[in-house]
Amino acid sequence: MKKIFKSVFTFIVAIATVACSSNANNGTREAQELSGAGATFPLPFYNVVFENFSQVNGDVVAYGGIGSGGGVRNLHDKIVDFAGSDAFLTDKEMAEMAPVVHVPTCMGAVVVAYNLDGVKELKLTGDVVADIFAGEIKMWNDERLAALNPDITLPAEAIIPVFRSDGSGTTFVFTDYLTKVSPMWKEKYGAGKSVNFPSGQAAKGNPGVAGVISQTKNSIGYVGSEYAFAQKIPYARIQNARGEFILPSSESISAAASGIIPTDTRCSITNADASGAYPISTFTWMIIYKEQNYSDRSKEQATATLDLLKYILSDDTQNITSEVHYAPLPAKAKELSLTNLKTVTYDGVSILQ
Repeated sequence: MKKIFKSVFTFIVAIATVACSSNANNGTREAQELSGAGATFPLPFYNVVFENFSQVNGDVVAYGGIGSGGGVRNLHDKIVDFAGSDAFLTDKEMAEMAPVVHVPTCMGAVVVAYNLDGVKELKLTGDVVADIFAGEIKMWNDERLAALNPDITLPAEAIIPVFRSDGSGTTFVFTDYLTKVSPMWKEKYGAGKSVNFPSGQAAKGNPGVAGVISQTKNSIGYVGSEYAFAQKIPYARIQNARGEFILPSSESISAAASGIIPTDTRCSITNADASGAYPISTFTWMIIYKEQNYSDRSKEQATATLDLLKYILSDDTQNITSEVHYAPLPAKAKELSLTNLKTVTYDGVSILQ
């Protein structure tokens, strides 16, 4: 059984390789301090990337994991250099701010993690997951759960759903998936960074949800795969559009992105109709303003922002994604992003010559 998790040794070697890459700054400008805020989903990856970028390039990146909604608000208010978001901006959101560029940074999986004594493997379908979070399936020994897992003795205990309390791209990805597999969910709740879950327990951030699940028997919740791994919480095999029950791995996440990617990279890859695809996969993005001269930012600061994004898109950096439990971007996403970065300006003049 293929897993997303590789050895710690390989992880350290990969980091060392990136840290030894060529200096992107090359002394052509003064080192800058950059600030960003947003998604907690990619935070473990970003922690590694920002540290390596600082060692290689001299620039320092401060990032606050406050949720995708908070990050987008900060960018809207022009108080950060970039926002991190697992949900691309809607047309309405884009109309309410100056033009932006979406740059995917990696791919990942939202897992359905659970805490059940003695249950190491669990199979779930999308409609069953939707009914659990809608409060329609209330007990672990419900006949629909039992039918999916005939070799497991499920407890006669109440299910405790756990969900995000903050505006969250992870919530958007999860509910976007549910709207595709459950007409009931689409009609009653829909997709969004904030959704009115009818019952259960709320927690802030991916770390908060993972922490509640790990400490609460009979709970179930959605969380970025890295956080489930860090807390040693089991997660379910989810049935994909081809009827396969799939665990997340670098391969199964990549399979979900095998379709067409639009020029602006804004696309959903949940419930992808591809063999071997994990159905709750997603890109995560950094979002920047197309015109970088705002809020008294210098041209050097704008250049450093683009240097950071180019660094993330580099092969060296993408090669470490799977070592921190994510998946690398497909070649097309990198190509489109580098092209889109050429449209970014300072005082109307392209920064990348």
